Amino acid sequence: MTNLEYITHPFFAIVFVIILQHRTLNKKTNKMAFEQDKYILKVEGLAVNYGAVEAVKNVGFDVLQGEIFGLLGPNGAGKTSTLSAIEGLVKFKTGSIVLNGFDVLQQPLQAKASMGVQLQSTSFQAELNVTQILQLFSGIYGVPLSVDGVKTVLKEINLEDAGQKKFSQLSGGQQQRLSLVIATIHNPRLVLLDEPTTGLDPQSRRQLWERIEAIKARGHAVLLTTHSMEEAEAVCDRIAIIDHGRVIAIDTPQGMIDKHRDDPEVVAVSRRGKITLEDVFIGLTGKAVRD
Repeated sequence: MTNLEYITHPFFAIVFVIILQHRTLNKKTNKMAFEQDKYILKVEGLAVNYGAVEAVKNVGFDVLQGEIFGLLGPNGAGKTSTLSAIEGLVKFKTGSIVLNGFDVLQQPLQAKASMGVQLQSTSFQAELNVTQILQLFSGIYGVPLSVDGVKTVLKEINLEDAGQKKFSQLSGGQQQRLSLVIATIHNPRLVLLDEPTTGLDPQSRRQLWERIEAIKARGHAVLLTTHSMEEAEAVCDRIAIIDHGRVIAIDTPQGMIDKHRDDPEVVAVSRRGKITLEDVFIGLTGKAVRD
C-alpha cells in the first residue's frame, strides 16, 4: 500500500469526520441493547462475495470484553475478507456485524470510532518523522498529545531515541510497535490486528505479545489473524478456524487440542506423538498447500 493509498484509504478517510463527532457519540446515540457489557463484537451470518466467488459463507462468532480472539485459517480461507467486512472496507452480502453496540451498516462512524486497526503491511507519509506521525494521527483522532506526551509514548514503546527518524528507517519490530500504538491511540474498545508479528524475530514478537496482552488487561478486546500456531496458543483466549469461507471450529487453544486429539486426520499428521494445535489445524483444514 503506497503512502497516498494509505491516507486516502476508505477506513482512514472517514476519521476526519470522526474528529468532529468522537467526543459526543455517546451523548447523541443510543447504543443497541445486546449484552453490551459482555460482547464487544458480534458477527452473525456473514457472507462476502467477490462477483461469483463466495469468499465468506455464513460466518458467525463473538469477541468478549477483555478477550484476545484469534482467527486462523489457510491462505484464501476468508480471514482477511472477514476482517475487511468488520472494518467497513468491503461490503458484505448478508449478515450483521455489531461492534461496541453499534451496527456497522446503520452506524458506521460510531462503529469505526470504537475500533483500532493495524494492517498487515503499514506505510506512513515518507516525509514525516516518527514524532510527526504520532502528532498527525493523534490530531486525526482528536486526542490531545503534547510534546511531552509524545516523548512519553515513545518511551513506552522503546522508541525514545527514534523520534526524528523516518518510518522506513525503523526496524521491523520498531515499525510494528509504532503501528500498534497509533492503532490504539484513541483507546478503542476493539483492536483488529492482521498478522501483527509476521517477519519479526523472537524478541520483537514476544515484546509485541506483551503489548497485545496489555490491551486485554485494560478490559478491551483484540481480534487478530495469524498463521503462527505458537502465537495463537501463547496469547489467544479463544480461536476460530476458518476454511473455505466457513468457521469450522471455535474453542480455546487447549480445548481445540483436547477435542480433536483422537481424530484420525489429526493423529495421522502428528510428527512427534504429542498432539499440537498445528496438528489439529492441519488435520481439520488438510495438508494441501494454499496459494
